[in-house]
Amino acid sequence: MHIKDRTFIITGGSSGLGLATARELHSHGGYIAILDMNTDAGEEVVKELGSDRSRFFEVDVTDTDSIANALKGTSAWVKKTGRQIGGVVSAAGVGNPGKIIDRHNEPLSLSSIDFVLNINLRGTLDFVRQALPYMTQVQPDGADGERGVVILVSSSAAYDGQPGQVSYAASKGAVRSMTLPLARDLAPYGIRVVTIAPSLFESRMTAMMSDKVRKSLERVMEFPKRAGRGEEFAQLARQSVENIMLNGVTIRLDGAMRMPSRL
Repeated sequence: MHIKDRTFIITGGSSGLGLATARELHSHGGYIAILDMNTDAGEEVVKELGSDRSRFFEVDVTDTDSIANALKGTSAWVKKTGRQIGGVVSAAGVGNPGKIIDRHNEPLSLSSIDFVLNINLRGTLDFVRQALPYMTQVQPDGADGERGVVILVSSSAAYDGQPGQVSYAASKGAVRSMTLPLARDLAPYGIRVVTIAPSLFESRMTAMMSDKVRKSLERVMEFPKRAGRGEEFAQLARQSVENIMLNGVTIRLDGAMRMPSRL
């Protein structure tokens, strides 16, 4: 699929991997709808990219009505520009680490579990399911009749989560697991599904790590021995849009890193 003159809807698009993806797709001629909770940051991104090919829509992915309103706003903008939707990127996510039972013999609170699952899993599913009715009405492109692509964000924690990542690994493992059935559901419409599972990447989430934790993680990386950069994630997101044979797959983007059981 060509990126130029198509609209891409990105949750978590005002920071981290979502922002890097927004910049990458915009640089290749895409129109970018940025969906995020942070209004100030979102409006700054629109200033950076230019209001001719970008718009910000405030959204809380844990709120169904909020998602619906943001997508309605995006749809109105698409009708105005005439640049049909090419894909959606679900990049909103949180970490919130906590062991399932702590040193005081207290179990992890259900509110903490719900917080992670509601954003990373429920929010992803709700955003995608509400975006699809707009995507299925897109005019098919090319001989294969492609209509668009759904890009999801999992994590290396879906494969080898660390202590304290039970909720996070559960949410990201679920995203990984739903990739193929989602692709099968959407195949009749010419819509592909690609999931990217990054390891340690520079983002708002990893910025909260201590230097000790970061260095411990970098030591178990094979090559390169550093955190991934946003533009490297965004490059794979762009290739996921452009390469029609990428479908129903989760791609690890981790420099051969395997998360240790102990830091």
